[in-house]
Amino acid sequence: METPLPRGPERQVAQAFIAMADTLVTGFDIIDFMHALAERCVRLLGVDAAGVLMTDPAGRLQLMGASSEQSQVLELFQSHEGPCLDCFASGQAVHCADLAAGGADRAWPRFARQARLAGYGAVSALPMRLRSQTIGAMNLFRSAPGELDTGTAALAQALADIATIGLLQERTIREAQILTEQLQHALNSRVIIEQAKGMVSERHALPMDQAFNVLRRHARHHNLKLTDLAHAIVTRTTELDLERI
Repeated sequence: METPLPRGPERQVAQAFIAMADTLVTGFDIIDFMHALAERCVRLLGVDAAGVLMTDPAGRLQLMGASSEQSQVLELFQSHEGPCLDCFASGQAVHCADLAAGGADRAWPRFARQARLAGYGAVSALPMRLRSQTIGAMNLFRSAPGELDTGTAALAQALADIATIGLLQERTIREAQILTEQLQHALNSRVIIEQAKGMVSERHALPMDQAFNVLRRHARHHNLKLTDLAHAIVTRTTELDLERI
């Protein structure tokens, strides 16, 4: 018998964690996942806007999800500076309780100015990390200045952590599937090469090892992949002239 979910705010938190953990569904969409994370942060944490940035293959942070168009525009200003970049670089949370204070202008002059123009008074950036691996950061914007209370910060970090675990799990499985496909392709190629070796050995009365060397030399001299040459021999679309190899 399944244990029923709790009621009230606790139920919403439980449902959010279940949704964040389930990245193995058919047709998983990472963009939709990131937008859902940002929207859940607004609903559960009492913040006014949220944005999620993740690193691309070149190591640059890219906006992947936002709770609103306004926060999405703001996130674009973090390409060169901002708490999200500092958070990603250090792997530690970065909090700014008052964007109008001088410290924000000194640390991120462009970001702080744009944030105030957008109507935000405080921001927190939380790392998306698993142990020593940081794959992105999550920004939480608040209209009124003030510290993010300890309980809210802990829940926000937990949401970021469970989303990170889900994303890394999905990535690992996807990479494993790619590796499996590559191995299967290699096995299929090996079968074709063995067939071609046998045909060359029989046709030219050569030992198997010499037949293989003949195939390799021909492929190299004609800038062909060994598998493609083997396939051509097996399908009888290519004949080898040993005198010209």
